[in-house]
Amino acid sequence: MTHEHEVIVVGAGPAGATTATILAQQGHEVLLLDRHNFPRDKTCGDAIPAEAVGIMTELGMGERVATAVARGEFYPLASLRLVSPHRYEMEAPLQKGRLGTDSYVAPRLYFDAVIQQHAVALGATFQQAQVTAPVVKNGRVTGVLAKVNGRVQTLRARVVVGADGVTSSITRALRPKAAQHIDKHRAVALRAYLEGIDIYPNQVEFYLYKDILPGYAWIFPTGARSVNIGLGMRLDHFRQKKQSLEKMLQQFLEMPAIKKRLHPGYTLRDVATWQLNFGSQAHLQHVYEGAILVGDAAGFINPLTGGGIHNSMISAKLAAQTVHQALCQGDTSRAAMLSYEQACHTEMWEGMKRSFNIQRTLLRFPLLVDVLIRGLRENSHLAQAFLTKL
Repeated sequence: MTHEHEVIVVGAGPAGATTATILAQQGHEVLLLDRHNFPRDKTCGDAIPAEAVGIMTELGMGERVATAVARGEFYPLASLRLVSPHRYEMEAPLQKGRLGTDSYVAPRLYFDAVIQQHAVALGATFQQAQVTAPVVKNGRVTGVLAKVNGRVQTLRARVVVGADGVTSSITRALRPKAAQHIDKHRAVALRAYLEGIDIYPNQVEFYLYKDILPGYAWIFPTGARSVNIGLGMRLDHFRQKKQSLEKMLQQFLEMPAIKKRLHPGYTLRDVATWQLNFGSQAHLQHVYEGAILVGDAAGFINPLTGGGIHNSMISAKLAAQTVHQALCQGDTSRAAMLSYEQACHTEMWEGMKRSFNIQRTLLRFPLLVDVLIRGLRENSHLAQAFLTKL
């Protein structure tokens, strides 16, 4: 079976659903695909920076966010705590977004559904489908192969937007293996939900200790005694450790400062691991004949904080603008859409490069974390990266 569409967006996470929202607002016919029906969970630290909420507000989701907060699905954040290897601590207020928006801890079960529902409300068509590959004809992407209700279909479109995450079938097919992310620009992380712990109300915690640098462990509150807890580190150094992330999480929980906060009979659930691709690897291709990559599928994760949601939504805005112009001009070639790569570079590259350099410096000189947290406090680039990107 063959079905024709103007735009197909593969993946309905923050990048894909934001792209679909903007294109639907501009009057385009958009098919939004995801392998799961919504609401659905996604493994993540769940921290949502204020500027990402600002983009949602700009796109008309302010009431949806307020409703999610009132239902207790979005946990408001006010401050941040950084803890150094020798347990120096820095506390600082989280910066509000340009529109006065706050940061939250919002499980992706709820957060992603807000944007996906908004895209549908504006006219995008949502379909559960497992996309296995792009359809390429004469070097041009003309659609996707997707399993829908157990049957493989060919879904054709003038433009395909790859927003299907770090394991993107679109990216794997279009980027040659030699041109994909290498290990020093990748990370591996583990997340769990813990019930039964004393929290610092409305405060996220980052622990930068020697055994995990250039990564960190985190504790993000989701309720009065519940948290999203986890840790992550650069992939090349994780491979050298020859130790499981589950074991490293148990070691983190055994640290005296953490152990004393755990309630008797505390529970861990939904333990899961995932990989991340940093936005610090230069010269990666994001635009192809008839196709464009956004969010984690492109690899726009901050290399210091591991945060990707805000950058995903930035890339979605830039991609939607590019696709809209290409469709209006009747030209969806790589040449017509190449401005997207430059726009992403202009918007995000300097911050990515700075974060990667900080990460690399902390790996070589871990005691510098003590100096930065003890002395420079929130004025340091280290603190600012966490304060603005979570």
